[in-house]
Amino acid sequence: MVAPSNFKVVQLAEVMDLKEAAPLAARLCALRGRPLKLDASGVQRLGGLCLQVLLSARATWATDNVAIGIVNPSAAFEEAMALFGASSFTT
Repeated sequence: MVAPSNFKVVQLAEVMDLKEAAPLAARLCALRGRPLKLDASGVQRLGGLCLQVLLSARATWATDNVAIGIVNPSAAFEEAMALFGASSFTT
């Protein structure tokens, strides 16, 4: 894994719904190979398609042996992740 000082911070959108899924996927694909911190501090709504993008990114980064993680998750983001059964992503 790469040293934490080399992390790129990506601010997640407030509303992570169908409209945000493709742009999020494109933004993350453009950063493949770089260690990422996904800042979820402003997320107020998380939909299933954006969750799929996040889970796919986690799997891709793990395959590439590059660090990725969620930082500063909002209460709404944590609640949505728990409802989806994906709260382990943020730990």
